[in-house]
Amino acid sequence: MYPSLQNDLNKIGDILAEVNKQSMQYLQELPGMPTNSQVIETVSMSLPDEGSGTLAAIHAFNTSYPSVLAASSGPRYWGFVTGGTTPASIAGDWLTTVFDQNTQSVNGPGGYTALVEQDTIRMILDLFQLPHHFNGGFVTGATMANFTGLAVARQWAGMQQGNNIALDGIRTDIKILAATPHSSVIKCLSMLGLGSKNLEIIKTLEGNREAMDMDDLARALEANKERPVIIISSGGTVNSVDFDDMKGIASLRKKYSFYWHVDAAFGGFTACSDQYRFLLEGWEAADSIAVDCHKWMNVPYDSAIYLVRKEHASLQVQTFQNSQAPYLGNPEENFSYLNVGPENSRRFRALPAWLSLQAYGRKGFAWMVDHSIQMAQALGNRLESETIFTLASPVRLNVVCFTTKDESGRSEKIAQTLRLLNEHGKVFMTPTMYKGIPCIRAAFVNWRTGLDDIEIAINELKQIH
Repeated sequence: MYPSLQNDLNKIGDILAEVNKQSMQYLQELPGMPTNSQVIETVSMSLPDEGSGTLAAIHAFNTSYPSVLAASSGPRYWGFVTGGTTPASIAGDWLTTVFDQNTQSVNGPGGYTALVEQDTIRMILDLFQLPHHFNGGFVTGATMANFTGLAVARQWAGMQQGNNIALDGIRTDIKILAATPHSSVIKCLSMLGLGSKNLEIIKTLEGNREAMDMDDLARALEANKERPVIIISSGGTVNSVDFDDMKGIASLRKKYSFYWHVDAAFGGFTACSDQYRFLLEGWEAADSIAVDCHKWMNVPYDSAIYLVRKEHASLQVQTFQNSQAPYLGNPEENFSYLNVGPENSRRFRALPAWLSLQAYGRKGFAWMVDHSIQMAQALGNRLESETIFTLASPVRLNVVCFTTKDESGRSEKIAQTLRLLNEHGKVFMTPTMYKGIPCIRAAFVNWRTGLDDIEIAINELKQIH
């Protein structure tokens, strides 16, 4: 064995102890760490000829790249709807790396990991109070979860006109309808060859809303009833966490034929809350659903699930099967995630989610959701009463979208506020545009966030102005 590898193997206990030490130090210091990466002058490292071993490599990293980490898993990182990591999910992710399983087929050498993934999906369906007429799997994030659902939608649309798109390419005129689609949805339309120009934007409801106007949706369905239609609805818009009328969309199926995909990247976890679950009523009738886990579930970054109705299983296999790889087995006989999702190489992402579900249960996730909403409401109330800012939209759920009360020089004030706020590194927020108004956006999903963090944010904003 190569000497450095043999030496590392002999010292694996010391290596894991050092990783544990640094992990504990990071987690203990996390609440006070800068929320914005403080990049200073670094020492550029060259590729060594022989290598120095893992302990020396860890030391070299710490020496060469000091302060490169931002507290993105901390309680005051309110950009990009990024959750933190709970103890259970940290344990799950560490074990995922140690186990290093090929999570694909229930009949393969690591088959139990695929069974764990299926069990995890079933538990998530129970958490969301969704019926078990969905199959699901793990992918990297909402983009790939949306991609998976929309790829099945594309196959469905083609088959409505006898076009097997997976085999023959797109020869079908497909119309896509949405009101306030996330940027990842537009990206998916490009990657799938559906084309963003084929997306027709449905009117939104009047009165500071981002949800689609159901009358305009019905009009678009009537106008396009001679062609396959895909509806993409929002289970929580980015700026104001508005929800499309799921029950209303479901009722349109009595008159029209369409494929219905729900983008519920973080809003899907609203189903955990007794108070806010009504926002998703009707989504069980969807054909496919995308939900992020590295948001409100607070598992490590790069984790999401897709859910596709079991009645579309053949379309899913047509779209994703590895038909030219005999060594992978017959996709019609043996279930394998290789044949129902976009990724052939997949890590054991289900384990952090499985441990989290077992560790915290239904009530734990209900608390996470309700607590985040309470923190968002607390920030919104104090912004209105104590600062120069005002809410651009109501705090419907866990996102606060705000702007300056004074309209004069608003763009410059917003830009300056964000620059100084993020430079100070105590709170991280992001810019956005809402109804043509430049705004600041704060998203709450981290389980650690408390009222002390709201106090820090308000004091920072007051100090800037």
